[in-house]
Amino acid sequence: MVALSMVAMVIASMSCSRRLIFDGEGDCGVYYNIRFKYDYNIKYANAFENEVNSVALYIFDESNVLIDTIVTTDKEALSSETFEIPLELEPGHYTLLAWGGLMNEESFDLLADVEVGTTKLEEMQVRMHRTEGVQDSDLLPLFHGMRALDVSDKPGTYTETISLVKDTNVIRILLHELSGHEMSSDQFSFEITDQNGLYNYDNTRLEDEVITYKPWHQESLYADSETSRATAINAVMAELTIGRMSAESSPILTVTNTETGEEVLRIPVADYALLVKGNYRKDMGDQEYLDRQDEYSLTLFLDEGEWVSAQIIINGWRVVNNDTGVN
Repeated sequence: MVALSMVAMVIASMSCSRRLIFDGEGDCGVYYNIRFKYDYNIKYANAFENEVNSVALYIFDESNVLIDTIVTTDKEALSSETFEIPLELEPGHYTLLAWGGLMNEESFDLLADVEVGTTKLEEMQVRMHRTEGVQDSDLLPLFHGMRALDVSDKPGTYTETISLVKDTNVIRILLHELSGHEMSSDQFSFEITDQNGLYNYDNTRLEDEVITYKPWHQESLYADSETSRATAINAVMAELTIGRMSAESSPILTVTNTETGEEVLRIPVADYALLVKGNYRKDMGDQEYLDRQDEYSLTLFLDEGEWVSAQIIINGWRVVNNDTGVN
């Protein structure tokens, strides 16, 4: 009996070391399934299936040299709850870098000339499209994720997850005239300026030129009620999409009266947004809040064409702040 046990142990050892598969033995390889999630949002809910339309996964060895690239643009596959990318790697230490929404090349470009065995991790920078420093399109969402992966020599199938951060923000501005005077959509110009169009492999913002964001949609709005005594609503709405905001360097929103050329208002968007984190998020870090929140609705008030500086509403919260200066 002892001899038979020894023979069984030797056969099992040979099957794993030589990658032989016998009936009933199973596969002795080491496999990893990489999943993705986007729950780093204000709702803490995984929105990966609905928001990410492409994934590019780059695998780097312990020397930070690219060893493999896997790209998925199949929206049906990405929207599946079971979507994952299988990897078979030798034991060792790896870095996994993922960019989501990048492969359509409509809004962002990967600057590295990707080549297995040559490209280094620090070359994996992403640049936003712009024309002479101006960006006036609805940027397609960009997502970033990165994690270390230590692969052991213990046979089996393992599942690991990469968490994504969204790098694009929609800013919706409603300029409301309290006096009830009519407003035309071309009466005001809106622009946001920031230096946030170049991202490093770790998603930090790199030094960049000043980018001027302009609306990709702008319209005048009017509402009145024959059965209500409320003042008619006259407003202009503008929608812009900008890159990742920083708690340390706020984008600047400027509204100008095109008829007079006068600047109506100038405010730091991120600074004002952080004022309305609210009680439930008071312990959340400033950068985390800006990264989790990806849509901002700003309601600004004019009275006879002059900004009522004490009245500004962001995401439903009223901010009272008469200091409009920008440091």
